[in-house]
Amino acid sequence: MRNAHIEGSSGNAGDIAASNNLGLRIENGLAVLSIERADKRNALTLAMWRAIGAVMTELDARADVRVIAITGSGPSFCAGADISEFATVRSNPEQVVIYEEAVDGCCDAIANVSKPTMAAINGFCMGGAMNLAMACDFRYAVPDAKLSIPAARLSIVYGLKGTRRLFELVGLSNAKRILFSGEPFGAIEGFRIGLVDEVDEDVMGHTRSVAAVLADNAPLSISGAKAILNGLASADPALTPATVQALVDRAADSEDYAEGRRAFGEKRRPMFQGR
Repeated sequence: MRNAHIEGSSGNAGDIAASNNLGLRIENGLAVLSIERADKRNALTLAMWRAIGAVMTELDARADVRVIAITGSGPSFCAGADISEFATVRSNPEQVVIYEEAVDGCCDAIANVSKPTMAAINGFCMGGAMNLAMACDFRYAVPDAKLSIPAARLSIVYGLKGTRRLFELVGLSNAKRILFSGEPFGAIEGFRIGLVDEVDEDVMGHTRSVAAVLADNAPLSISGAKAILNGLASADPALTPATVQALVDRAADSEDYAEGRRAFGEKRRPMFQGR
């Protein structure tokens, strides 16, 4: 297995990435995690599903990372699961349970990151890669990106969490069409139905531009808003007035709140630290 491209002081997250065909670059508050199996259209092995989840958790804990983006190397974002290894890792009901737990664990780790997350879809995005992308807060795609969930062509039932994400983004009828047909569709169609947020030829340039805006804002405001919005969207019973008030109080008692007020009075750009 070749080492992936690592830049910046990437720490333990970089070590995990380097040994699992993943690239990690951290610059100006943006961490870019790239899938580095271009010869396999960036198909994910079982080990890679687990590694991506671990890297996302590590990055969420880092104060120097404000935004996280996931993309692919070469002309593909990700072809989903590496079906060539299914004979050894997903060949019976017991293995299916273990495999799906790894996929859900990866996508849940992405969804649970307190920072903004983006999928920069630079080409093919198939199967399980759709779940990965849907777990992100935002999805940006190049105009010629192709998206699909071909589970019906493999006699696979797409899992509960991935199906829920799809349904929440595109609605019941579109979700049924995507899952029943298994047919690919383009980025423009993805934008029309709400799966893709923006279509841009320079998808990484667009991602960096958006990330720069978000990285400049108060981390506690963003993480608090994300927790509340995600809780509302999922009808999470843990989202109570008390938990929301705790988020409000944490921000109100923070150094960043004092800095924001000072910067406003001094007519300058605030320098937030996330504390």
